[in-house]
Amino acid sequence: MKRKDFIRKAGALGAGITILNFPVFGKNAPSNKVVLAFAGVNSRGNYLAECFGQNPNVEIAYICDVEDAAIAKGLDKCKNFARKPTVIKDIRKLVQQKDFDALVVATPDHWHTGAAILGATHGKHVYVEKPGSHNAREAMLLAGLPARTKTLIQLGNQRRSFPSLQQAVKEVREGIIGRPYFGKAWYSNSRLPIGTGKKIAPPSTLDWELWQGPAPRADYYDNLVHYNWHWKWQYGTGESCNNGTHEIDACRWFLDANFPTQVQSMGGRLTHKDDWQAPDTQVSNFLFPDNKMISWEGRSSKTMQFEPSSRGFTIFAEGGSLVNLGGGDYTFYDPAGKKIKSVNPSEKQEGTNTVSATGNLDLFHTGNFIESVQGKAKLSSPSQEACKSILLCHLANVSQRSGKTLDVDPMTGKLKTKNEFWGRTYDPGYEKLYTANES
Repeated sequence: MKRKDFIRKAGALGAGITILNFPVFGKNAPSNKVVLAFAGVNSRGNYLAECFGQNPNVEIAYICDVEDAAIAKGLDKCKNFARKPTVIKDIRKLVQQKDFDALVVATPDHWHTGAAILGATHGKHVYVEKPGSHNAREAMLLAGLPARTKTLIQLGNQRRSFPSLQQAVKEVREGIIGRPYFGKAWYSNSRLPIGTGKKIAPPSTLDWELWQGPAPRADYYDNLVHYNWHWKWQYGTGESCNNGTHEIDACRWFLDANFPTQVQSMGGRLTHKDDWQAPDTQVSNFLFPDNKMISWEGRSSKTMQFEPSSRGFTIFAEGGSLVNLGGGDYTFYDPAGKKIKSVNPSEKQEGTNTVSATGNLDLFHTGNFIESVQGKAKLSSPSQEACKSILLCHLANVSQRSGKTLDVDPMTGKLKTKNEFWGRTYDPGYEKLYTANES
């Protein structure tokens, strides 16, 4: 999509983003531009560059990546924009640049919080992809980062910006189906096995040292980069945080729930024998005060799509239910299953798309971030709120990995009993980056 089409598309979707005159942001920017830098531009980051780049109120000044091919992809994505971005491979050097306003983070998960800290502590607003953290400890850290740095931090759980779902939440709050008490969410896919990797020297086109960043140093395997790192605990967070994030967050939003009292998760790598460490089959249950519950079922391999869509959620309430099939749609039913109301936005979604499961609906979320930086809106998914949902996904993994049901303080979200999987060990060169920014 070209920039000139952005307002037409956003207007058709109801985003309401227009070209306005705002105060100067980046040092060299025109008055209506928010100047961005991107950390991670291979896949999701490449797509986000397209989304942000379509916004007439945005200028992309820098791209940062540790792989030559990814940098080439990023530059190609930006080739039709007014400014050719400058390339800086090391994010620690990137954040020292004075002439940009906000950092967009789309690195692998183990870099999310560290990158956000680097940006925010250098005075940059941050848009960080979900899950925004590698573990529960980091989720707590990220939640408190805006208050410590006086910056805006938006998480990439974009459903919070969909006008249709915002309207649905409003209707639920107004009582269309009575008091909601249970959210049932699902995700299904048929991911292929990743095989058994061979230990080899890292490619000369990849800075393996920087790619590892805060993670403890390890050997390079030929089945890790790209994408398959999602399933290795050293770098990834499994399907719970990769995709469960979205629907678990939506359920908590509709239920108006905060922190849980108990979390329990079961499952495992049940369909293939390979290097995949995280569960491919996982059922996670969350109990909240006021007799509210969420259950998420993830099936990532050799699965038949049992539900009417590959992902979605149902909200059960005392006077009916709401069903969402993965995007901005929703349908209300009465207790007998009779349809009350149905909303189906024109934009279609594909839940198993690894780059964007929500198509042009992402424009709402990226647009909300830009308008918030400009002072024209409030963040739809600030880290203070989003990390409560991310924490649920991490706690599901903690329960899964430890084989224990977790008792949680509903006032703070912290575990009542210590668990080794709450946090992680860091490379010594990065440890202080995290400890210095904890509450």
